[in-house]
Amino acid sequence: MLAHREDIEALEILFSQRTSDSQAIIYPSMFTEDGQPIKENIRIIEEAIAKRVQQQKNNQD
Repeated sequence: MLAHREDIEALEILFSQRTSDSQAIIYPSMFTEDGQPIKENIRIIEEAIAKRVQQQKNNQD
C-alpha cells in the first residue's frame, strides 16, 4: 500500500474486500507470552483454514 499510495483504485478494491468488524472472526493466540505453542488453538486455526480453502474450492467449481 505504501509503495502505491497514489493508486486509488487499487486501494478502493483492497478496502472493499475487508470484512466488517461485526463479521470478523477473531482467533485465539497460537502461542503463550513466552513463545510456547498452544496446541488446541493451533488445531482450531488449522481447521478454520482448511474450511476456508474448501469453501474457496467449492466456489471455483
